[in-house]
Amino acid sequence: MSAPLMRRAAVEGLGTAALVTVVVGSGIQATALSHDVGTQLLANSLATVFGLGVLIAFLGPVSGAHFNPAVTLAAWFTGRDTGDGPALRDVAAYVPAQTAGAIGGAVLADAMFDKPLLVLSTHERWAAHLWLAEVVATAGLVWLVLGLARAGRAHLAPPLVASYIGAAYWFTSSTSFANPAVTIGRAFTDTFAGIAPTSVLPFLAAQLTGAAAGLCLVAVCFGRPAAPGGDEAGVPHADPLPVAPARPAEESALAR
Repeated sequence: MSAPLMRRAAVEGLGTAALVTVVVGSGIQATALSHDVGTQLLANSLATVFGLGVLIAFLGPVSGAHFNPAVTLAAWFTGRDTGDGPALRDVAAYVPAQTAGAIGGAVLADAMFDKPLLVLSTHERWAAHLWLAEVVATAGLVWLVLGLARAGRAHLAPPLVASYIGAAYWFTSSTSFANPAVTIGRAFTDTFAGIAPTSVLPFLAAQLTGAAAGLCLVAVCFGRPAAPGGDEAGVPHADPLPVAPARPAEESALAR
C-alpha cells in the first residue's frame, strides 16, 4: 500500500530542501574556512555525498527519494506502458514540491550563515562546455538510477547515486548540477553554489536533454522495463513503511 500522494509530495519537497541546504550551506562554510578553490570544492562535494546518501536511504521508502524533476520525468516515461512508474498526477505534485523545496533550502542555508535572504545569484555560468557537462552529468545519473532497478541492484542506490554525484562534481566542468529543481533553487543564493538567473534556462534544457540521453542508455544496456510483477528490487527499509507505487530505485536520485 502506497503512502498518500500529499505525504509523498511533502517528503519530496522536504528532501529537496534538505539537499539544497547541504549544497549551499557547505559551500558557504567552505569559502569561510579556506581561500583555496580546490579545497572549497572538495568540502562542498564531500558534504553533498554524505547528505545525499543519508536522504536517499532515509526518505526513499516513502516517496522514492527523487529530489529531482529529471528523475521523476524519466521514471514516469519508462513506467507509462507497464504501469509501475509514477502517474502524471504524481509528476504534477512532485515537480512543484521539489522546486519549492529547493528554493526554501537555499534560503534556509543563507539564513543559517547570516547571509542576505532571497538575493539572486550573480554567478554567471554561461558557456557551451558547461551545458555539455550538464548533459553528460544528467545522462549518467538517469542511466545509473534506472539501470540499478533493471539490474536488480536497487538496494545499492543510496551509496552509488551519492558516489556518482560526488565524482561528477570533479569530472564535469559545471560541477554537476544535474537537477532542474536544484538549479532553480541555487539561483536564490549569491554564494559559492549559486547560479545567475540568466544562466538557468540553458542549464535546464541541457539537463532535460541529458535525461533523454540517459533513457536511451538504459534501453541500450538493459532493454525494455520488466512486466509488472517482475523480480525488481526496491530500496530496502527495516520497517513496513508504505512505498510509492513506482520502483524506488528508479526514482532515487538527486543530484544537485
